[in-house]
Amino acid sequence: MSFEVEFKSFVITIQQYFENFNDSSLKPFLEAWPAASSKMRQASPNYLPVLSFLPAAVKAAHEKAKPLTQSLAALSRKLTWGQTYSVEDFGSKFLQRYAWTELIGQRGPIPSDRIACGFLFLGPQVEYPRHSHEAQEVYVPLTHSTLWQRRNQVWVPGAAGKPRFHASWEPHAMRADNQPLLALYIWHGGKLVQKSRIEP
Repeated sequence: MSFEVEFKSFVITIQQYFENFNDSSLKPFLEAWPAASSKMRQASPNYLPVLSFLPAAVKAAHEKAKPLTQSLAALSRKLTWGQTYSVEDFGSKFLQRYAWTELIGQRGPIPSDRIACGFLFLGPQVEYPRHSHEAQEVYVPLTHSTLWQRRNQVWVPGAAGKPRFHASWEPHAMRADNQPLLALYIWHGGKLVQKSRIEP
């Protein structure tokens, strides 16, 4: 099977995963989903250190997310994994245990100027500090044992498989416990390639 066929099948699975929530709040995001016939741009594979924790993330995924995490693991070495931050932002340990890959968007293999969709991956015992961005965002934690913070509220467990919505410029943070944190994300509105603003 070619990478394009495998990749597009994976993206369709992700779209169906979102649709199965039957959540009206997701409607603006899903209405902007690109057509299955969209032409792909060529991606340059980039592998980062945190991906050594991917097998552990597959094991830690909730049951309905198993197909997604298994497909991601199978494709992982063919995807472009990136980092938005530098050592000066959050330190070297963070960079060793942090990455994201965009599947749809202005940088992803499937072009879109309306949404960005991909995966955030944090290794165990890593906190993604409080940050904000113009785009509206939905995260779906796929693994258990994660903690999430909205604005300056207390940290709460992130229920695996439950969407978490963030409004434009709403500060939020996430933390991986003893297991990796793997989350599906989708952005809509605003600047889709914006570096998030680090909040005090």
